Amino acid sequence: MFPKDKKSSAGKNDYPVGSVTTIAQGTKINGDVESGNDMRIDGTVTGNIICKAKVVLGESGHVEGDLQAMAADVFGTVNGHVSTKDLLCLKSKCVINGDLHVGKLDIEQNAVFNGKCNMVQEPSTGAAASGKKATVSLNDYLNQD
Repeated sequence: MFPKDKKSSAGKNDYPVGSVTTIAQGTKINGDVESGNDMRIDGTVTGNIICKAKVVLGESGHVEGDLQAMAADVFGTVNGHVSTKDLLCLKSKCVINGDLHVGKLDIEQNAVFNGKCNMVQEPSTGAAASGKKATVSLNDYLNQD
């Protein structure tokens, strides 16, 4: 049923290549969810999501907790903070009630976001020398001349 040739060798990740963790519509999970692979959430999770890859939160998806991922596309609802190292896409029907900490941000028209946003930029020469990452708030960015 599941071909073994798609799995990596012993001692490494035992996940099939290209696998996606799916939480189907109608499924309710109470507790934290961690995954090293891409995730699709169409159900309800009451707890934190920690993903080392990309998360897609479908229109029927609902997260009551923090969402942390490499990248994310949000069509549904998150009541908690969202952190991505790369791109966060807030789609037109999404609702986020919580702060954002992102590398890049894309917000479609009609998306709802209630909170603060911190964008982590790649370190410049000065920041790289000190070992610190530079952050810019959305308000600071919008008020630049």
